[in-house]
Amino acid sequence: MMDENGQFDKIKAFWHENSKILLISGTPDDYGRNDEIVSCLKESFHMSGLLFSFFALCDTRTEELAGQLREMDVILLGGGHVPTQNAFMERIGLKERLRKFEGLIIGWSAGSMNCAEIVYAGSESEGEAIDPNYQRWISGLGLTKVNILPHFQRLEGDILDGLRLIEDITYADSIGHEIIALNDGSYIVIDGGIETLYGEAYSIKDGCQKQICIFFPEMMPCIQNKNYNSMMKS
Repeated sequence: MMDENGQFDKIKAFWHENSKILLISGTPDDYGRNDEIVSCLKESFHMSGLLFSFFALCDTRTEELAGQLREMDVILLGGGHVPTQNAFMERIGLKERLRKFEGLIIGWSAGSMNCAEIVYAGSESEGEAIDPNYQRWISGLGLTKVNILPHFQRLEGDILDGLRLIEDITYADSIGHEIIALNDGSYIVIDGGIETLYGEAYSIKDGCQKQICIFFPEMMPCIQNKNYNSMMKS
């Protein structure tokens, strides 16, 4: 497991020995990919000394596992296509099920984006940028009000539907909104309602971009009080 910006130590600090883990898929119909991710994560946790007694995957084959969520210690929110995972989360009633969950939530990529109250589902697949009916702002899990854009360093120069992904699409979407762009290895920890940003990150708002975090954590506003520990990483 990578430890950029101290992320492994942060996870370890919240981890309970022999945790019960449930992974909510970001690609609920891609069974081959999902099984590979489970295998990789099990090995990674084992090698890192993050011990667990139970590890299960919730995708469209195993939706009933969402009913066992409150028995878990760790909920993983996987990566994938944001609107696809969002629809799956809604179908299994994840938002309501998480209201009384008191364990650790770890999200990455699409999973961390879907943690927001109103999710920024930026265009990522061919046709979405030019589709007038594509919904860029959708209802999420409500764990935070922060909208993130992960993998930011990889997106520079990307073209989608003939448009520059950052300058033409993301900047336009940021009018009236703030989007926190995270490079890989950067992440946000939410603990006791306090949100702390670690690693290199940028604020994109009203069509302008500025760097807000380099090597040292920047304390972000306490935006809500919840009795949970949540970690979102790119």
